[in-house]
Amino acid sequence: MLELATGTGLALSAGLNAWIPLIFLGVLSRFTDLVSLPGTWDWLENGWVLAILTVLLVLEFAADKIPVLDSINDVVQTVIRPTAGGIAFGAGSMSETTTVTDPSTFVQSGQWIPIVSGIVLALGTHAAKAGGRVVANTVSGGTAAPVVSAAEDVTSIGLGFLSVLAPLAIIPVMILFVIGVIMLIRSLMKHRRARAAGHAGGEGDAYYV
Repeated sequence: MLELATGTGLALSAGLNAWIPLIFLGVLSRFTDLVSLPGTWDWLENGWVLAILTVLLVLEFAADKIPVLDSINDVVQTVIRPTAGGIAFGAGSMSETTTVTDPSTFVQSGQWIPIVSGIVLALGTHAAKAGGRVVANTVSGGTAAPVVSAAEDVTSIGLGFLSVLAPLAIIPVMILFVIGVIMLIRSLMKHRRARAAGHAGGEGDAYYV
């Protein structure tokens, strides 16, 4: 149960920022006793891997705070964040599932479930993040991008700490996440209907003029 909660929290964290939970796992495993990665995931604590992940984190940290560029970054991250979520969930829940030599045995064993679960969770979080950013940028004219991005980074780091230090706290976070997604969907639908009504009104005005 605790392992699943840890994996869930790390996958949600990856949906906000692909690199934070991976660096988090690697650093904690390399320098502390809080995390002990299984053999197939211990490459995360390799010094070169951590260095590369840190560079990628810095690049995303900058790109995600610049209007327009943040939306382009979200498109690119549509593949990266779910992939990171699958890795984070698999490593966080101590799943030995990175090398597949016999696909049929792999499927029957159910070892793919943690990775797929992480991908789905991270993809859902990423979609909510990207959708929320569209609304925030539209309302603020792009000026909200740095503030929203910083809040997302802090949330991603917080989820990482909770996942390892207090995994049961992820359960209410999941509930809040579901509520937030529902509210976001409603907001996006309302925004889309308002834009459609605006276009229709504009066309009507042009016709009568």
